[in-house]
Amino acid sequence: MTLSVSNLSGGYSKQPVLHDLNFTIADGEIVGLIGLNGAGKSTTIKHIIGLLKPLAGEVRINGLSLGEDNQTYRQAFSYIPEMPVLYDELTLREHLAFTAMAYRLDFDQALAASRPLLEQFRLWERLDWLPIHFSKGMKQKVMIACAFMVEASLYVIDEPFLGLDPLAANDFIAMLEARKQAGASVLLSTHELQRAEQYCDRYLFLAAGHLVADGSLADIQAQFQMPDANLEEIYLHLAKESGHALS
Repeated sequence: MTLSVSNLSGGYSKQPVLHDLNFTIADGEIVGLIGLNGAGKSTTIKHIIGLLKPLAGEVRINGLSLGEDNQTYRQAFSYIPEMPVLYDELTLREHLAFTAMAYRLDFDQALAASRPLLEQFRLWERLDWLPIHFSKGMKQKVMIACAFMVEASLYVIDEPFLGLDPLAANDFIAMLEARKQAGASVLLSTHELQRAEQYCDRYLFLAAGHLVADGSLADIQAQFQMPDANLEEIYLHLAKESGHALS
């Protein structure tokens, strides 16, 4: 089991945003994290990657918690944030080198292994460019390239399709499938529900910080008694039931 979240309650203060979350992600599984704005998706991700400390419960990756082995825990996952986070004074090559150093990779070997991806994203000829020269979509591709330079056990991805053109989005999905086939796990937060339905094995539905559904599309259709509904229709149903506005 790559990821285990047990009795997790937490947030940004003593007042919890998340309430007693329990779920797992198995090796070689792509799981979609679904919910309205404010449902707790980003908060859940921040707890998993160690940016927030739980008020109760725990998170384990490959059986380890952050407190037990900080370095091994952090090197077990790779993270793609919703908005690209780049250093203005570092070139693309230097961003990749920084990532390799953080994960104790040989940079020359990691760069050579990443070349097909960089060429696919039309970044190979731009290794010495600074972030100011990249469009929003290209910045997102840089984040993806850095994340996929690492052969991680778990990929935690927050809204990866923002700024990506359709070709890049399809390329990205192919990368996810390849890492899945290699045994890696993926937790992906997205509002691109039609895409998610094509490649996710399972879905976690959050509402007001509670996990209200966990399972395949067929499982969730049965839970909500909507046997013919697609993922988007179930999402809209949940929005109306929760009384919140959609994004």
